[in-house]
Amino acid sequence: MELENIVANTVYLKAREGGGDSNKGKSKKWRKILQFPHISQCIGLRDKLDIRYSYVVDQQPIGRLLFRQFCQDKQPASHRYNLFLDAIVKYEIEMDENRTELAKDLFEQYLRNEGSEVVDILNDSLITQCEERLGSGGKELFVDVAQTVKSFLAGEPFTAFLTSFYFYRYLQWKWLEAQPVTYKTFRMYRVLGKGGFGEVCACQVRATGKMYACKKLEKKRIKKRKGEAMVLIEKNILQKINSKFVVSLAYAYETKDALCLVLTIMNGGDLKFHIYNMGGEPGFDLNRAMFYAAEVVCGLEHLHHQGIVYRDCKPENILLDDHGHVRISDLGLAVEILEGDMVRGRVGTVGYMAPEVIDNEKYTFSPDWFSFGCLLYEMIEGQAPFRARKEKVKREEVDRRVKEDQEKYSHKFSEEAKSLCQQLLKKNPKTRLGCKCGRHGAKDVKLHSFFQCLNWKRVEAGIWEPPFVPDPHAVYAKDVLDIEQFSTVKGVNLDATDDSFYSKFNTGSVSIPWQNEMIETECFKELNVLGPNNTPTPDLLINHPPPNNENRGCFPFRRKKKQSARTREIPVSECHLLELSQSQSSEMPAS
Repeated sequence: MELENIVANTVYLKAREGGGDSNKGKSKKWRKILQFPHISQCIGLRDKLDIRYSYVVDQQPIGRLLFRQFCQDKQPASHRYNLFLDAIVKYEIEMDENRTELAKDLFEQYLRNEGSEVVDILNDSLITQCEERLGSGGKELFVDVAQTVKSFLAGEPFTAFLTSFYFYRYLQWKWLEAQPVTYKTFRMYRVLGKGGFGEVCACQVRATGKMYACKKLEKKRIKKRKGEAMVLIEKNILQKINSKFVVSLAYAYETKDALCLVLTIMNGGDLKFHIYNMGGEPGFDLNRAMFYAAEVVCGLEHLHHQGIVYRDCKPENILLDDHGHVRISDLGLAVEILEGDMVRGRVGTVGYMAPEVIDNEKYTFSPDWFSFGCLLYEMIEGQAPFRARKEKVKREEVDRRVKEDQEKYSHKFSEEAKSLCQQLLKKNPKTRLGCKCGRHGAKDVKLHSFFQCLNWKRVEAGIWEPPFVPDPHAVYAKDVLDIEQFSTVKGVNLDATDDSFYSKFNTGSVSIPWQNEMIETECFKELNVLGPNNTPTPDLLINHPPPNNENRGCFPFRRKKKQSARTREIPVSECHLLELSQSQSSEMPAS
């Protein structure tokens, strides 16, 4: 192995492991980078953001934590309702054999009339229905009850939250989230692979130490290939997705020469590598194939619910994370389909494209289920259904096989696995499994007997234990010198006409991944401190200049440090001033 590759891998692995100090990869200046602004600088965000319960609590990770902290500190009764909702979530993902007993315990603690903790906001008929079905232990037993509790929390408790300093702290986090993102936001590490328009590198956020993959799209290469629309479609689709089973976009920014997509890093390699290069006979045993297949189904289900057809499901595009879970990656060929519409396009990978794609017919989500069938077959058999590994055969012949030939099944397939593949690989999309319910086709696939032993709630929660965990000290990527470099693009000049395209791309942080990053790296925990007895800190108070904590030491006449611009109090509108003053007077303890 070349010295250059050894050095690149060593530096990259050290970064992955959190560096050699207690900061876990964070910059020494991380607190300064993530310093909260004074509330006067971000109170105006209240008029621009969605401040409904369904968004702040249900969709924003930091919003959810702050609302729960508010309930725990200021409204103990509402806090009990949140604990009840947590208990319901735990119940829904419990093992089937334990759920009936857990249902009875949950009912006794929260819904039994004598000394119940939440019965006061529920009607008697809802409680009676629940009690009558306790013996079933069904996953949906408490769904209606949970919805009633959420509706209550979205009323008076959430209204009170919106006038509290806990909500103003949420605005401070949203202000930080909206700060510009540049190349200085990250440290760059070794090249992991190649994309269509440039390299893919490992990178690390300086402020948090979080590792990502940075997909660089060279501006000149995009312009030469007229790929602006394709790049923007991929970016917009990635930005919409929030699933454990699809690689998500965390940041989008530009440098002088490139547009950069910062994505979930998947350190465990792709399924193609694991099918063929891990020693022994190619392919997986049925349990391992079922695990990956189930998680891919969850990923496709999420995409289809969003109206997105993937069009490139194959082993190379299914990546493993550090823990052995998989995600769908590379959405360059994905396209969004409006409700009731169909698309046409001969795109995909030879040997995985459905017959209707090869024939350039109109379709919706059916090609994804055919490609998924090819993926499942290959995981079990150790070779693709219509092309042997490294077989030299023309594209036209592979297309003919896809349209005309019946795939062959060996002893490696159980009857259930064979049945599932046969139903997914049907030539006619009208009879293919998953293709009869439009965006909700995954529902039929999940009901197939191949998956009958699965608790889908546990799969969806990401708590099904993976059958294989990648080696944390291994780099599942080609040597840096084996990754072919791009040639220099000549004859293309960038000018002012390209700027409007770049501005559409350069949108900075993506909300949910950014907030999850703050929570996972414990930046939220370390920065989200309050005053004594849960009172607001100075940065949340109006007409309250920040304290001067500077230690003058032995040199009282040395020049003062300038106050950070973000910590200064700035003028605010009268309505916001009144709101802040009222909140401040109610939050501060009486003197």
